[in-house]
Amino acid sequence: MDVLLPDPHRLSREPASADRPQDPEARRLPPRWLPWWLLLAVGWLAQAGVRVGLAAGQTMPVANPDETGYLFAARLLSGGPPADISNSTPYRGGYSLLILPAVWLGGEDPVTVYRLALVINALLGATLLLLAYQLLRRLGLSPGWAYAVAHVTALLPAAVFYTQYALTDAVLPVVLLGWLLLLHSWLVGDVSPARMALYGAGASLAAAYAYTMHSRGVVIVAVHAGLLLLAVVRRWRPWWSAGLGALAAALVAGAGSLLNGWIWPQLYPRGSYDMGSMLVDRLTTPEGYGWTIPVGIGQIWYLIVGSWGLAGIGLLAMAAVAFGRGVPSRLRALALGVLATVAGIAFATAAALPDEQRVGNHAYGRYLACLAPLLFAVGVAVLLRASRRTALRAAAAVAVVTAAAAALIELRAGGSFGEYVFFPFDFPETGFLTWDWDSLRLWTATLAGLGLLALTVAMAVAGRRSGAVLLVGVLLVVNAAASVATAARVSRPFVREMTAASDLSGLLDPAAKPRVAIDGNVDWKIWVMQLYQVSWSQVLWFDSRYERPPTRADLVLMVWDGKVPAERTWADPPAGWRVAGSRRTAEGHWVAWRRS
Repeated sequence: MDVLLPDPHRLSREPASADRPQDPEARRLPPRWLPWWLLLAVGWLAQAGVRVGLAAGQTMPVANPDETGYLFAARLLSGGPPADISNSTPYRGGYSLLILPAVWLGGEDPVTVYRLALVINALLGATLLLLAYQLLRRLGLSPGWAYAVAHVTALLPAAVFYTQYALTDAVLPVVLLGWLLLLHSWLVGDVSPARMALYGAGASLAAAYAYTMHSRGVVIVAVHAGLLLLAVVRRWRPWWSAGLGALAAALVAGAGSLLNGWIWPQLYPRGSYDMGSMLVDRLTTPEGYGWTIPVGIGQIWYLIVGSWGLAGIGLLAMAAVAFGRGVPSRLRALALGVLATVAGIAFATAAALPDEQRVGNHAYGRYLACLAPLLFAVGVAVLLRASRRTALRAAAAVAVVTAAAAALIELRAGGSFGEYVFFPFDFPETGFLTWDWDSLRLWTATLAGLGLLALTVAMAVAGRRSGAVLLVGVLLVVNAAASVATAARVSRPFVREMTAASDLSGLLDPAAKPRVAIDGNVDWKIWVMQLYQVSWSQVLWFDSRYERPPTRADLVLMVWDGKVPAERTWADPPAGWRVAGSRRTAEGHWVAWRRS
C-alpha cells in the first residue's frame, strides 16, 4: 500500500509500479483544452444539476421526524412558531442554519420551502466533486484521472441519495472531507506559519461545525482534539497553532450548544429521547456490548457493500498506512484518525440506537455514509496505482472481511428479518444491488457487491490504459444508475405514499391562517407532516378519547377507524361544523372537520 504515501510536499503525477507499463502516456487521459478551474466549475454545476433533477419529485419531508426536526428548527430560527415533537431524537441546529434561506424565500408555502432546501443540498453536495479532486491529487493521480474519479465519487449513492432529503447526511460528506483535507494540510504540509494557522483553524471550524449538525460530530471533535494534542506533544506543530485551532473549535461548538439550548425547549417541551443514557448503558454492560458490537459491524458491512467493495479497499489502505512500516508519523496519525472516526461513529451510533425491531437496526448505512466518498475515492486510487499483487491481495482481504461480517449479521439477526420492519429508505444501495426494494437479501447483496469489486479489480490489473478507462467508466455508469434507481424506487414512492396519507393542501388556505387542532391519536407519521404544513401558528392538541376538540380551532383533524361514517367521528359537533375531508391510508385514517 506504499503507493498511497506520495511525498507530502510534491505530488506524483502518474501511477507507477513494478508490473505496470512505465510509458508516461500509458495512463493519461486525453489532452484538455480548458483550464482546470473552468472544468471544475462546469463539473460542479453538472453535479448540482444531477442532484436537483433527482430531487424533482420530492415535495414534502417524509424521512421523519428527522427532516421535520431540522425544518421546524429552521422555521423557528426565522421567527416562525415552534412545533411540539417531544420524545423524538433531539436534532441539532447547525444544518437548520444552512437551510434558513429556504424558509426566508419560501415563506409560508411548505412545498416551496422544502424544494428550496433541496436546492441548497444540491449546491453544497456538489462541492464534493471539488474536494474529491483535491484528495485524489494528493493521492498521486494526475489532474485528468483525479477529475474523472472525482466525478465518479461525487455520484456515489451515499453522496447523492440523501441530498433528496432535508437531512444532515446531504452535506456531512462535504464537511468531513473538507475537515480531513484541511487537517492534512495543517499536519503534513510545508507551508508558512500564517497558512499553517489558517489550515488548522479551518480544520477545527469544520470539525466543530460537524458537532453542531449531528451527534456524530462528537466523534469528529474528539478525534480532532486528539490529533491536535498529539501534534503538540510530538512537536509536529507549535503549541500556538494547535491552540488557535482548539479555540476556534471551542467557539463554534459552544455557539452550537447555545443554539441547541434555545431550540430544544421549544421543539421538545416534554423531553426528548435520551441517547446519552442509552449510550452509557450499552457501553458499560455485557448485554450492551452484545448489542453494540454486532450492530456496529453491520454498519461497516453496509459501508463496504454499499460502495461496491471499494470503501473496503479504502479502509484497508488506511490500516496499511496506520500500521505499516516506514510510514511518516504524521501520515500514520492521520490514518489512525480516519480509522478512529469510522469505528467511533459505527459503534457509538450502534450503542445509542434503540431496538426498534427493524431490519435497519442490524445493517444500516446512513451513519457511515458521510465517510463513504472518502474511502471510495481512496479505494479507486489504490486500484489505479497499486501493483497487480497488491490489488488482488487487498480485494481478497476485503472479500473475507465482508463475508465474515455478513455471517455475523446472519447469526445475530438474519432469522428474524422476516419479523422485523423493513424500510426501503434504510437500504438504497442493497435494494439496487439485489433489485429487491421490499426486503434485505443479505447474501445476495454481499455477493453482488463483491462481484462488482471483482470486476473493477479485474479491469484495474489488466495493466493497460484501456483497463483503467474501463474501470472508471463502469463505476461512473454503476453509480449513476444506482442514484437514478434509488430516486425512482425509494424516494418518489415514499413521497407519494406519505403525501397521500397526510396532505392538507385542499383543506387549508394559508392566506387565511386558520387555527388547526390535531387529535393526538392520529398516527405520528401523519401528524408530524401535518405540523409542517401548518407553518403560521402552533397546532392545538387534544385527545379525542377524553376530551372534545377545541372549538376555537378552525380546522380539526380527528383519528378515524375507517369503518364508521366520517360524520360520526365527532359526536354532537357544534353548529356550523362539517366534515371537510377524510383519508383512508396504509399509515392510518383521519377525518377533517371545518368550521363553516
